Amino acid sequence: MSDATLQADRARPPVSPFVERLKERLFPTPLSGLLSALGIAAALWIAFVLIRWAFLDATFTGTPEDCQQTTGACWAVISARWRLMFFGLYPYELHWRSGIAGLILIAVIVASCVPVFWSATRLALLWVVSFALFWIIMHGGVFGLETVTEEKWGGLTLSIFIFCGTALVGMPLAIVLALLRRSRYPLVAKVAAVLIDTVRSLPLVTILFTVSILLPILMPDMPLSKISRVILGMALFFAAYQAEIIRSGIQSLPVGQEEAAKALGLGYWHRMTRVVLPQAFRRALPPTISQFAISFKEVALVIIIGVFDFLASGNAAYGSGEWAFTYVEVYVFLAFVYFLFVFSLSRYGAYLERRMRVGK
Repeated sequence: MSDATLQADRARPPVSPFVERLKERLFPTPLSGLLSALGIAAALWIAFVLIRWAFLDATFTGTPEDCQQTTGACWAVISARWRLMFFGLYPYELHWRSGIAGLILIAVIVASCVPVFWSATRLALLWVVSFALFWIIMHGGVFGLETVTEEKWGGLTLSIFIFCGTALVGMPLAIVLALLRRSRYPLVAKVAAVLIDTVRSLPLVTILFTVSILLPILMPDMPLSKISRVILGMALFFAAYQAEIIRSGIQSLPVGQEEAAKALGLGYWHRMTRVVLPQAFRRALPPTISQFAISFKEVALVIIIGVFDFLASGNAAYGSGEWAFTYVEVYVFLAFVYFLFVFSLSRYGAYLERRMRVGK
């Protein structure tokens, strides 16, 4: 190499590691570089079209006639129909009650994520009190509040309530089923295994139809309302899957953990609650978070049995003739709300994994 070439290399400014990695991943060869350039150009074009449709040419307020005069999104349907989507069939003048009840459930979900509440007693007290407040505010009939029956509940508030009820009932049931399947008594273990495998082999839609339609026919005097039956059905479905997740966490523990607890003289329930289950939940944390996220999205299936949840309220928002052309905007808004809840849950799960160093 000549002195001129060496001097030219020394005079060239250093390339940052980020640029080097970018070059290695996107432009390792001329053909790969061409494909990368075409992909980037296509992505930028799609992003520009979406931004122009969603923001630049969009109509945020106004009437349906105003929206039809533009080529962008018609977000005016959201500003005109957001109450219907959030509160469903709840009486219009009482929407403040549905809003407060929904905020109570969101607050208790957030509070449950704070480490200070991470004990069985505190969590149980927190959820029982919050559900009692929710029922008093939503149903009324006490403290001078007007009675609103469950048939008039709906919207996002009802979806959050069904999800919270599913988690509240399903998680203890999942723990019981997981422990029963590991029972030292063969009959008990077999019965639990058959129940879990049977529920897991059925679609959730089948269970929802069973609890909402068949149960009232078979048991006409059943005191449970339709929403209560839906929560029980979804809780059973959640518990069957979560029980296997918990059981996998228990089986991943070294055998010496429980044997050491026995050597210390701890009884069965003390071994489970103080030694086995805490470690099992820690090891099964990632699939548990995923199961909660799946359960929240599965709430949308209740629309097929006539429950006026968030998705059904969204359908009603554009169902009238004047807003019928805005179904895309309504579904984009519904998807955005679901994304906020599920993405927040996944980020919290990632935080817990880092905090507890799961897998290390």
